[in-house]
Amino acid sequence: MTRRIIHHKILGSMETELVPFFWNGRELHGHRGESISAALLANDIRTLRNHEKDGRPRGLYCNIGHCSECRVTINGRRNQRACLNTLDENMRIEAQDALSHLTERGRADA
Repeated sequence: MTRRIIHHKILGSMETELVPFFWNGRELHGHRGESISAALLANDIRTLRNHEKDGRPRGLYCNIGHCSECRVTINGRRNQRACLNTLDENMRIEAQDALSHLTERGRADA
């Protein structure tokens, strides 16, 4: 069962095409174009990754792209922020448990 606001009294109808996507190999459904974080939350997914050092669960924190708590792997690309990427049909999204190697500039690879 998904949970999302489809009809808002001020914003109007936000209904879009429902598409399948995969979270850790499990098929779920979300609305095309919504943020991946919104699609995961609507499917009761709260833990997006585990902390690299202590293994504690991490989920959404700021939901506007300033932090890195919602990092996931999207279609094989690591360290993507779930709050900044939009959902499309048959996307493969996976939780991340470890940081990628840092580049020479000290940034995580994309």
